[in-house]
Amino acid sequence: MNFLSHFYFDRKSDNCYHILGTILPDLLKNADKTIVLHPEKLHHPDNTVNSLIAGWNKHLEVDRYFHSADFFLNHSHELKKLLLPAIANSPVKPFFLGHIAIELILDNLLLTTQKITVDDFYSHLNGCQIPVINKFLTFAGLNDTTRFFKFFEEFKKSRYLYSYSKTEQIAYALKRICMRVWKDPFTPQHEEAINEVIIRYREALLDNFMSVFDDIESKLAID
Repeated sequence: MNFLSHFYFDRKSDNCYHILGTILPDLLKNADKTIVLHPEKLHHPDNTVNSLIAGWNKHLEVDRYFHSADFFLNHSHELKKLLLPAIANSPVKPFFLGHIAIELILDNLLLTTQKITVDDFYSHLNGCQIPVINKFLTFAGLNDTTRFFKFFEEFKKSRYLYSYSKTEQIAYALKRICMRVWKDPFTPQHEEAINEVIIRYREALLDNFMSVFDDIESKLAID
């Protein structure tokens, strides 16, 4: 799941460090794909650091349920098939695109149906103190945190996730993500064709997209 979908499951929490922990695995990967941390079983004397660890574990749990859900398997496959002609001659792998597209559509739907707000999301991030985050990262084994904090400050400043509420921006968001792997993933024609697919698919999902969130929440409650 993407940032805002992870946020949905803890939208009522008042613990900004827990919230940050739920998206930290993806933030770190975006900041530097060579960073690999495994703080899952760690425990720290500082409860704020433990909140980050708990959020990290929640992220892994939600992703595990989501990626094994019939909803994800079916819709990522359908999107892969629909997007294949739209990205003709592109280097991007259709499976990768289908996977990312369904996650971005879910973020868009959460925003446009007012299930969450981006203001709340960024408010939590801005409430976290850098020394606490640094304490967590070094405790988890990251010796040089410079690159991460540079990315993190830019991430908060750009407030890029506001654009996810605009369905026509999803193709551009897909392009940005693909550019981490491929230098020139899409032409303007590709983006236009992708947008057409995404807009139609989003409309088809509008009435039942919450089923995957409800399913995951029920499994989290059992755990």
